[in-house]
Amino acid sequence: MLGPIKMVVFDMAGTTVNEQNVVYKTLHKAIEAHGIDVALATVLRLGAGKEKLQAIKDVLEQVAPDKIDRAAVIFEYFKSALTKAYNSLAVEPVTGVDLLLPKLRAAGIKVVLNTGYSGSIAQSLLQKLQWEQGREYDLLVTASDVVQSRPHPEMIELAMKTLLVEDPAQVLKAGDSAIDIEEGKNARCGVTVGVLSGAQTTAQLESVAPDFIIDSLIDLPALFAS
Repeated sequence: MLGPIKMVVFDMAGTTVNEQNVVYKTLHKAIEAHGIDVALATVLRLGAGKEKLQAIKDVLEQVAPDKIDRAAVIFEYFKSALTKAYNSLAVEPVTGVDLLLPKLRAAGIKVVLNTGYSGSIAQSLLQKLQWEQGREYDLLVTASDVVQSRPHPEMIELAMKTLLVEDPAQVLKAGDSAIDIEEGKNARCGVTVGVLSGAQTTAQLESVAPDFIIDSLIDLPALFAS
C-alpha cells in the first residue's frame, strides 16, 4: 500500500489526455519535411515527454548531426503544423481519467498536470476537454513556466512550492515516457508510476525503473488499496 500522498503530478498527452499521438506524428512530419529521414519510432524513443525544441535537437543529434542547425526552423514549422492539427482534432480524456481526477481532489490530494508542451498548447487541450482548474485539477505547469524542462525537476519543484507541499516523498509522479519517470526521480518523488496508455513500451519504461507500471491511470486507485 502506498504511503501518504499529498500531491500527484500527471503528464498530459498519453497519460491523462488521448490526443492520438498527434504531437509526435506532427513532430515526425516536421523533421521529414526538412529533408531528414527518420522513423516515427525513433521520434517517440528520443522525444517523448520532452520540451519539443529539445526533442527536435535530440532527434537530429542522433540521426543527422550535421543538420542540428535546422532545429529552430523545424520547431517553428512544427508549432504551426500542430496548431492546425489541433484545430480539427477530437481530444478526449484517457478513459476514466476525467472521473479519477475529482476523486483524488475530493480525497485531499492535490492534482497537478505537467507537460513538455508550451503553455498555449496545453491550454488549448484543456479547453477542448472542458477541464477547469479547481475542478479536475489544482495546477498546470508547462515548459513555458520553467527555465529547465524534463528531466530536470524544476516543474515538479515549482508545483510543490505553489501548492505548499514540502516533502517530495509525499509526491507521486506518473507519465507515459521514461523522461517522466526520470523527472520524478530527480525531484525525489516518493512514488514514480509508468503508464502504458501513451508513447512508450513496457521495456522503455522499465529501463528507468519506475516503482510501478500500470496500463492506465484508471488503475492507479488499486495501488492505494493494495
